[in-house]
Amino acid sequence: MPIYEIVFYAFSLVMLAGAVGVITVRNPVYAALCLVLTFFSASAIWMLLEAEFLAIILIVVYVGAVMVLFLFVVMMLDINVAPLKEGFIRYLPVGILVAALMAAELLVLIWSKGRFEAGAYPLPAPNPEEYSNTKAVGEWLFTNYLLAFEVAGVILLVAIIAAVALTLRHRAGGHRQNPSHQVRVERDERVRLVKMKPEPRQGS
Repeated sequence: MPIYEIVFYAFSLVMLAGAVGVITVRNPVYAALCLVLTFFSASAIWMLLEAEFLAIILIVVYVGAVMVLFLFVVMMLDINVAPLKEGFIRYLPVGILVAALMAAELLVLIWSKGRFEAGAYPLPAPNPEEYSNTKAVGEWLFTNYLLAFEVAGVILLVAIIAAVALTLRHRAGGHRQNPSHQVRVERDERVRLVKMKPEPRQGS
């Protein structure tokens, strides 16, 4: 077996083990760490498939930002997962049925591989040394899919503004800054001199 396939199957096993750990461990922090391992293994497989841009984005965006945020939120909220697992047994048969169907589909796919006519699904030709996956993704993204890219940017911008507007709460008695009042303040309003009568010391 070539070293390429050995590395591919090794990373695949690690990714599958991390994915199983996400849904089996009881501690939410451990589940998030297993998900980080899963993302990292998937990124390594994408590197083997010469998709460098997607691999780096997966690490920078998901592992470096999203999952770290998840870890902070889980550790600060101290989530009690016991009530969330009370209804797990009720949906277990449906979950097992769906998992069995997915496993059957994968087995059929593996069994049918190589049984069709030769050359029906040829492997892609290897890319030359000067090939840049990042450049290719950028050219396709900003030429053929420019409209979809701009629409996605507008949707994300609207989602950010909506999230800020929905979570903004004005609490009674809270202290807020008013820049217009701060600019118009007078000299006498900045410092207030208070005269107090001297108090005798104890024991004097």
